[in-house]
Amino acid sequence: MGLFEITTAVIVLTAVFSYLNSRYVGLPTTIGVMAISLGASLLLLGLGEVWPGARNQAAGLLRHIDFNKTLLHGMLAFLLFAGAQHIELADLLAEFTPVALLAAVGTVASMFLVAGLTWLAMHAGGVALPFAWCLLFGALVSPTDPIAVIGIMRQVGVPPVLQTQIAGESLFNDGVGVVLFSVLLTTVGGEAPPGAWRVIGMVLEQSLGGIGVGLLCGLVVNQMLQRIVDYQVELLLSLALAMGSYALADHLNLSGPISCVVAGLMIGNRGQASHMSDASRQNFDLFWGLLDEAFNAILFVLIGLEVLSIPTVGRYLIAALLCVPVALAARWVSVAAMVTLIRAWRPMEKGTIRFLTWGGLRGGLSMAMALAIPAGLYRGPIVVATYAIVVFSILVQGLTVRKLIERVERGGAISSPLSV
Repeated sequence: MGLFEITTAVIVLTAVFSYLNSRYVGLPTTIGVMAISLGASLLLLGLGEVWPGARNQAAGLLRHIDFNKTLLHGMLAFLLFAGAQHIELADLLAEFTPVALLAAVGTVASMFLVAGLTWLAMHAGGVALPFAWCLLFGALVSPTDPIAVIGIMRQVGVPPVLQTQIAGESLFNDGVGVVLFSVLLTTVGGEAPPGAWRVIGMVLEQSLGGIGVGLLCGLVVNQMLQRIVDYQVELLLSLALAMGSYALADHLNLSGPISCVVAGLMIGNRGQASHMSDASRQNFDLFWGLLDEAFNAILFVLIGLEVLSIPTVGRYLIAALLCVPVALAARWVSVAAMVTLIRAWRPMEKGTIRFLTWGGLRGGLSMAMALAIPAGLYRGPIVVATYAIVVFSILVQGLTVRKLIERVERGGAISSPLSV
């Protein structure tokens, strides 16, 4: 099957599922299309018992899609670039300390917490997963994805400060998570996990290098934008910036995601504010808004369909279910520690720990990293556990976060460890 046929099939499915969700289901687009695609996949699994050809053809389509390259070296550049444009740089700088602590220290802390708890959960489920591989798993499930939550928060009226913290953390912890995963993947075959200082050094090198690439590319494109008044050329330059900054950082073995976030911040604040006309800004926002919605819908359809290629070993499924509360517990502990530290010198919004914990969804990035692990003894349980966490995160957390937000905004008390 050729690239055009594969792309056509995915886009047609995305369009049909989006229509069904809009017409009959009424969920947020990303959550709705994933739920429908997951339901369709489960239906195909059932039909496979009596009509094996249906499941085999669908699974064959997925085998032609490299989820890792499609997201990590394709869609992620556009998603991060588009997401960064919606954050006001002044607001982000005002919340720099919380965002930096949550995105960097919080992600690393979550990785170690997930690793320790996963080691226990896997062994309880009958899977002997070495601690080094548990660290790798911790790195890939620690980054969060706020796509399905940010829109809900704006509708309900969550304070802008908290919106900035959640969006800023998720944009930058994507980059930190990818760096941690890449570093650990190169060393995970050894008998002992890599030293903490080695991991920290490589994370700093790739992260700071990614920031530098993003700043440099953003400055160059901003200078070019200031010399033209043609929205078509402006859009082409913004596309070149998103793709070029990511590819350049990747080529230099630096963080492509972080470079894309920095470039998006520059084009969304300095670039648009300094010279664009109202018409150009409107076209710019419409263009990137459409790309953002389309790529997110496609991504969540792929996540739903991916169940067709998930290993169905019984003990993997048991261990995976045990890992769902592990991810939530590690997220809560790491967020609570960072927020408690920050509150020592500045106030934080009511419900911050609850919002950051329950609203910290895991999405396509975690799934892409899990599928990037080479075939081997320990890939299966990690892929199954990641899929269980992603599905629970999007369908359960994503669908209930509105009620949490509304309850906190009304001043209601929640008798749970999250009610801080």
